Amino acid sequence: MIKPNHDAIPGKLDHCQITGSKNLFEAIDLGHQPPCDALLTKKTINEPEVYYPLRLMICPESGLAQLDHVVEGSTIYPKDYPYRSGISAPLRDYQVLFADSVVKKFNLSPKSLCVDIGSNDGTLLTGFKRNKMKVLGVEPTDMAKLARKENKIETIQSFFTEKVAKNIVKEYGHAKMVTMTNVFAHMAPLGEVMRGLVQLLDKDGIFITESQYLLDILESNQFEGVYHEHIRTYSLKSLVTLFPYYGMEVFDVQRASRYGGNIRAYIGRKGKYPISPEITKLLKLEETKGLFKPATWTKFRQRVHENRNKFIQLAHQAKEKGLKFVADSCPGRGAVLVNYYGIDKTLMPYIAQLPESEKVGKFMPGTHIPVVANDIILKEQPDYLVILAWHYADFIMKNWRAKGLKSKFVLPLPKFKIIKK
Repeated sequence: MIKPNHDAIPGKLDHCQITGSKNLFEAIDLGHQPPCDALLTKKTINEPEVYYPLRLMICPESGLAQLDHVVEGSTIYPKDYPYRSGISAPLRDYQVLFADSVVKKFNLSPKSLCVDIGSNDGTLLTGFKRNKMKVLGVEPTDMAKLARKENKIETIQSFFTEKVAKNIVKEYGHAKMVTMTNVFAHMAPLGEVMRGLVQLLDKDGIFITESQYLLDILESNQFEGVYHEHIRTYSLKSLVTLFPYYGMEVFDVQRASRYGGNIRAYIGRKGKYPISPEITKLLKLEETKGLFKPATWTKFRQRVHENRNKFIQLAHQAKEKGLKFVADSCPGRGAVLVNYYGIDKTLMPYIAQLPESEKVGKFMPGTHIPVVANDIILKEQPDYLVILAWHYADFIMKNWRAKGLKSKFVLPLPKFKIIKK
């Protein structure tokens, strides 16, 4: 099998990162936007911001969706990168249960080495640790320090490379389990990552990747899942196409609920594990849904525009009537939504976030909407509360109602909705 260069350098990406094909079509163009997690401080808010193209392209041959412009990794993931997985209760519970299920599914022996790449504050690895596994994180941002200090998770502060993989093997041995949750789609030098995986995995080792799923993007109108960190958005077809280049194969697959719909793929060395019939079923479903056809994505864009128009109309009506229109939760994808919709602080005075979040006290990129601690919501009882983390809407709304919030909730996706009770 002739392998194209799978490493993408910063700048224009005009070919499929898996096959090298230039036969790509546009799924959606979100204009030029700043990186979604490049929050501003009081010091930097008056400085120039850099905007990059944000356009999703699809390769029918491989089934891969990808951005057509790659931003330098150090720009997207600075040392003070503000995302922390452990402060979200639903995500924290999800990750720990994920670890429990994997240990049980594959009957991992105690002290087996489990490596999480892009491990953030180490939340996922705490689940493996409580199952008596030997754990190691690889994380490029300062969240590595927090993982070591607060969660007692040994963590290498670095991007994952072939050299890092060799050093891990030398010091800790080969890994029985390697995980990447919402990380595998983020790395521009895909070939470097794949070569590292080949080095790191034991002969019967298993790699589990969980990434935002292209079919869920389509079905739930998740345009805001397209951002500069997500260089690629995977279909199952694309994963099945990729791994044979490296002597590996997808042997099982599941659809998961995280972030509004993820695909969890289980990968081993070729021929090592029996192939699940779920793979054939899901590949067939992707074709049935027209996932790789331009006409399907034309309809997707129409639905996105309908949601946007309804949202903007409500925001302007609220302003005209003197009603308070604010947002709760501040995921990176929320920045994509407010930038694409053209919502600024005159329409949305603030976005509230958990008090312990590193984002509190900063400002959204592009729109400059302040991010504030969420105790303000109960004090102000705003007329409308937009749930930007709409994929956790049930949990968030139930929590607020239990605390006595009377506001109307606004769900921007999958379909624009106002919830009064």
